[in-house]
This record gives sequence, structure tokens and C-alpha cells, in this order.
Amino acid sequence: MKFVPMETGEIQVIIADNQFLITESLRSFVMNELKFSVKAVVENKAGLIQALDDTSVCMLIIDPDHFDFNGLEELQQTLKAYNHVVVLVLTNTITRNELQELNSIGIKSIALKSLEKDDLEKAIVSTLKGKKYYSQEILDLFTEPPDDKVPVQETVPLTTSEVEIVRLIAEGKTTKEIATSRHISFHTVMTHRKNIFRKLKVNNASELVMFAIRTGIIDTIEYHI
Repeated sequence: MKFVPMETGEIQVIIADNQFLITESLRSFVMNELKFSVKAVVENKAGLIQALDDTSVCMLIIDPDHFDFNGLEELQQTLKAYNHVVVLVLTNTITRNELQELNSIGIKSIALKSLEKDDLEKAIVSTLKGKKYYSQEILDLFTEPPDDKVPVQETVPLTTSEVEIVRLIAEGKTTKEIATSRHISFHTVMTHRKNIFRKLKVNNASELVMFAIRTGIIDTIEYHI
């Protein structure tokens, strides 16, 4: 299935992610395969809002895990202001909890970045047509029976990226070291930390680590003083 707009360039897309290889691959696919226009590739909230102010934009492809929103609530508020724009979330990993959070703010097109070329086209085209789209891995989250041992990510309200940052904090990594190891900006790590503290209702790193040990996010052996 190939969706062709009435005029080349009629479809204006924004790509919001801070992973260079991902954004360049998406840009190439959108422009060369689908023949749509890429209005902007943005790495931060300010750049996104500036790009969204162009009323010709009709689609946003975003990975919330690699963006500097202060939680999904802030993403929701931004999208409300630009409700003519349809949204496709492309992410590396996702849990049932994350899926529910995204659905709760009105995002119904969600796929993993590992999807094949034809499926990526289906995801983009379905989203543009106002239809829901979930990649097969996402659908599996709905259908697979729960295990006796529930994964850590399902027992606490943290995203996969936030869980990894909790583990790095427990290892004694500084914010700068976490940013370097995760290939994200210092500001993004700080945003994640603030979201983690807010979600878990803890006030400092010590409380965070104790919560992580208690809930099984980390083993005590991982905790470095």
C-alpha cells in the first residue's frame, strides 16, 4: 500500500527525537519513500513548539523517551494546543504501563523503532488517516498472559529509560556520567531525575535507591556508596 498525497510536499511532518541515526533514517524514509516534506527535525521542546506554529504541519513523529518534556502531562498540554496534528510515537521499548499512559493522553498510534520498512509505512499512513496503529510487539502486550513474576517496569510507574537511570544512580554515577553513558544531554537526565522523584514520591537519591531495592528494580549488590 502506497499513500500518495494530492501534491508532493502536501504532507508536512515533524520528527522529534535526539538520536541522530534514527532521525536521519526517518527523514530519508519520509522524504524519499513517502514523498512527504519534513518540516523540521527537533531535539528539544522549544524547537518543537516553534515548528508546530507552522499551521501546514499535520504530523508529529516523536519518541517521548528521547525528548525533554517534563513528563507525559507536558506533552499532552502541548498537543492540545496543536490538536490538528496527528501523532505517531516511535520508541525503542515500551511496557504496559507506558502504553496505558500514552493512551490516556490520547496517543493511539505507537510502534517500536525495530519495525520493518513496510510496517513503518503502514504506521505513518494509518496515523495520517486518523486510524489507530500498534506494531506487533505492542499488540503482544495486550494479548500475552501475565507471568507469575511481573516485570519490574510493570510494578512501578517508570518508563524503561527511567528504570535504567535509577540503576545508574544506584551505581553511583553522576548526572554527567549518566548523560554520557546513555548518549543523551545533561538536561535530559535532569528531567528524567525530576520525573522519577515525582512519580515515586521520594526527595533524594538515598530514598530513591531504597525504594528501588524494596521494589526489586535493583539488587542490593548493585548499590554502590
